[in-house]
Amino acid sequence: MSMAGHLRERLSNAIHALLVVLIAVAIAFLSTRFGFVQDWSRTHSASLGAESVALLKSLDAPIEVVSYARKQGGLRAVIADFVDRYRRVKPDLSLRFVDPDADPNAMRAAGVTVDGELAVRYKERSERLKVLSEAEFSNALLRLSRTRERIVAFLEGEGERQPLGKANADLGQFVATLADRGLRAVPLPLANTGKVPENADLVVIANPQVKVPAAVAAELVDYVDRGGALLWLIEPGENTGFDDLANTLGIRVLPGTVVDGSGQAFGLGDPSFVAVDHYPKHAITQDFALTTLFPQPAAIAQLAGTRWAMQSILRSSAKSWNETGHIPKAGEAGDTIRQDADAGEIAGPLDLGFALTRVSPRPDKHEQRVAVIGDGDFLSNSFLGNGGNREFGQRVFDWLLGDDAQIAVADKSAPDRELKLSQAALTALAVAFLIALPLLLAGSGALIWWRRRRR
Repeated sequence: MSMAGHLRERLSNAIHALLVVLIAVAIAFLSTRFGFVQDWSRTHSASLGAESVALLKSLDAPIEVVSYARKQGGLRAVIADFVDRYRRVKPDLSLRFVDPDADPNAMRAAGVTVDGELAVRYKERSERLKVLSEAEFSNALLRLSRTRERIVAFLEGEGERQPLGKANADLGQFVATLADRGLRAVPLPLANTGKVPENADLVVIANPQVKVPAAVAAELVDYVDRGGALLWLIEPGENTGFDDLANTLGIRVLPGTVVDGSGQAFGLGDPSFVAVDHYPKHAITQDFALTTLFPQPAAIAQLAGTRWAMQSILRSSAKSWNETGHIPKAGEAGDTIRQDADAGEIAGPLDLGFALTRVSPRPDKHEQRVAVIGDGDFLSNSFLGNGGNREFGQRVFDWLLGDDAQIAVADKSAPDRELKLSQAALTALAVAFLIALPLLLAGSGALIWWRRRRR
């Protein structure tokens, strides 16, 4: 190759190298001006849930986040990455770090005790967070977005479930979750006060054990007629003096206890424990895919000519009916039960819960809401942790309080955290690990011993 050819080749290579460098510099410069984020994880665990996004879009003022995290370690980077998920949806959310070592007075003044603790401020109100999770952060924003604390009054005086109680039948654990969401539970001793307070946003009747005084029942009917929101939890066989209230709401409680033969698919040995994994369409059940468990529920029927728009929110399977006789326990002699139409037992599906609406008689509200559910155990301390009981209860309360868009924000988790196996698969696993594997190990040990002995 001639000298001129070598020069042209070198010049071409130099220009090519220069272009590559210029393109790399341009890409690096543009990356500082424009960003691109894509979450390719299976559960989108690095992105906000739809509920959090909807909540952020409903907030019409800036959000200020202050993190009291030290410069040492990688905690600040973790916090910044987490907050960026929210900032991508709401650009007027700001994050500021305060070093506790450099400014200990600011930390003491803010009452901060944990490295990395967050102070979230919105519209002159603030909350502190010690746990970094979407559920905690979004629920803090939910509480800050509410203009005032919501008051939930629980009827008491006739042996009802205690909202702050720790007994198995009480509601203390669930009410604690309501408190985290900006709701305050208060007792309502109507037998003493005679009237529901005007500041009560919701009244809850949670399974009285004895018949309530006529004046109490009359006041609750009047409260509903005035436009009040109500949650009524009913158990089978209750005779608590609420016949007028049932007529006002246009419902009737069917006799007996609902039993459901489909419970065996969920591993339930007691047919009176009803598992629900399919729900009628309603705002409460929208996109709700968790299984809920209702121990010994009552079926509810709708009366004709009611003034309410009624929608079922809970329904048993086609293998269910309202059993009016004895329900044997698993293993009990004669433990087979069948529907008896002559005894008034009605074949399923049966409604276990209704959501009722009508135009509100109150001028300050557009719609009046009531929910009636044929079970109170599902929110009790004993059964709250089963499946989606907690989240379903939160959805009911959110709907009753008119917070349709501000529903529970669930923590992201792996989609395969539950392993469901048939009885045949369980038997095969038991045979493999309890019989076959020990025999295989014993056989291999005997073979090794025999070979060594022959040497």
